[in-house]
Amino acid sequence: MTIQETIKSGFGSWTSQIKEDLKVEKGCGDDADGRQWSNQDLDPTPPHQRTWQWYNYLLYFVGTGFNNWQGGSSVIGVGLGWKTAIAIAFIVQSISGIVQAANSQASSRYHLGFPAIARMVYGMWGSSYQVAIRSILAAVWYATKIFEGASYLDIMMRCVFGSSYMNIPNGVPESVGYTTRGFLCYFLLWMVYTPFLFRRPYQLRNLFTMSCVASFPSVIGLFIYCIASSKGQLGLDENVGTERTSGSSTAWLVVYTMSSSISNGAAYIESVPDVARWAAKPTAVIPPTLFCNMLWNPMSAVLGILGTSALQSKTGMTLWKPWDIMSYILDNNWNSGVRFGVFLMSFCWTFLTFSQNISSNMIPFGADVSMLWPKHLTMTRGYIVVHFLAWCICPWKIYVSATTFLDFMGAYGIFMGPAVSIMLVEYYLISRGNIFVRSLYIGNSSNPNYWYYRGWNVQAYVAYVAAVGLCMIGFVNKVGAMVPAAGERIGYLGWFLSFFTGGIVYYLVNLVYPHPNAKSTKGLKWEERVQEEEVIHSVDVSDESVEGEAYVNVGNKALKPVFEQY
Repeated sequence: MTIQETIKSGFGSWTSQIKEDLKVEKGCGDDADGRQWSNQDLDPTPPHQRTWQWYNYLLYFVGTGFNNWQGGSSVIGVGLGWKTAIAIAFIVQSISGIVQAANSQASSRYHLGFPAIARMVYGMWGSSYQVAIRSILAAVWYATKIFEGASYLDIMMRCVFGSSYMNIPNGVPESVGYTTRGFLCYFLLWMVYTPFLFRRPYQLRNLFTMSCVASFPSVIGLFIYCIASSKGQLGLDENVGTERTSGSSTAWLVVYTMSSSISNGAAYIESVPDVARWAAKPTAVIPPTLFCNMLWNPMSAVLGILGTSALQSKTGMTLWKPWDIMSYILDNNWNSGVRFGVFLMSFCWTFLTFSQNISSNMIPFGADVSMLWPKHLTMTRGYIVVHFLAWCICPWKIYVSATTFLDFMGAYGIFMGPAVSIMLVEYYLISRGNIFVRSLYIGNSSNPNYWYYRGWNVQAYVAYVAAVGLCMIGFVNKVGAMVPAAGERIGYLGWFLSFFTGGIVYYLVNLVYPHPNAKSTKGLKWEERVQEEEVIHSVDVSDESVEGEAYVNVGNKALKPVFEQY
């Protein structure tokens, strides 16, 4: 086959997949009331797409998690010393890893994404709120990560074109908070994402593997420069007296940074089922998750902390954003060798941010909207929606300062914390690992398990409202309102307070007044339903010997579920 034929064949295959992915296929939903409750992206992942092994998850978590320079260095930016910042990084990452691993169990066992798991916990209608909240956050982070990547691209352009690029006149008003150069890079990188809108998660393993490779030169290279430039000297391990610390003790500042830091990954803690569903084996997810989050990925934050502290010692400035450090390097070392090295480093950072954005934001948003409107939106259509929404969000406003960055991360943590803890309590303590998969697609009162009260799990929302309401005064403070000192400190607790409150209240409410499905799982052993739900196998659609069976269409395959228990 000639090169021309190969390209033509590949392009034809790609266009065929685009047409297939854009098409909405009816899933196993019950639309007796005129509403479709599923499509090919909400149905359980078919066996031929469960291709991720433990090493795929290991490479994935290394590649997407070893990019936490800002999460650690921003702690220096608000006034804490490097030793305290390192301790915070390991504590927060360990807690995050444990919760994330626990939240992946249900999905890796039943091969369901977050929207389907949410239906099990919050009800057929009640899950829509949780999914909508997560989709909004995913959209915000998607735009934010494009902004980060555009900042690295700006460094690359400067390295290549020099003063001719730097002297591009700025026609954007100062009040916007961005520049003509910035918008140019934002648009160019935004265009790079376009081909990847038409790839499914199970087809992106190689991308995440390359991200793992790129993470090492990007993070370690920047760290080496920072340490070498200060000759190993680090900033003082004490509070540096920022405005935030003037009215609060160091202890409360530590609590604030811990809560904000874990909120940085709160959306992904909740989103991990969207990746865990592709596991070839249930055991493929949890060990890599724990290893990377508790031991490996915190090192990225540590390198960011030490690098920022080293430059702080040398310059007296707190340069906590990697692209600012690269700009500093170019400002002080403008020669061809340095420009080439910074170009390679910024390229790696661009690619690392690019792959992380796809995995942590684009894929979850696509999964979410496919549930919110399954009759009209697939994951691919959702990718397109969030891609255009990136222009409606102004991510450059978020990175004004380290304080603004941490406030942004911490403010929404109160909404994500109880959502996850309620899911964990439901799966581990109340349902004991048992999910009635067929009931996740019946959207009326005939649903024997997850209709709850008119489609809402009232007990779950009692706990959720209690947790969010308790922390709301802190949220109001973080978005600009003046509150008493006690209210501000409640805001410092953020994710931790809402997480534990939501889980505890939900468990206690169910002890007193259990929800309707509690009776269905009361006599079941731990994950007893898994084996029954696994009686789903691929069959050839054209096989006439299976005529008359109930099918669920997924892509080009047909699944034949066994639902005799219903």
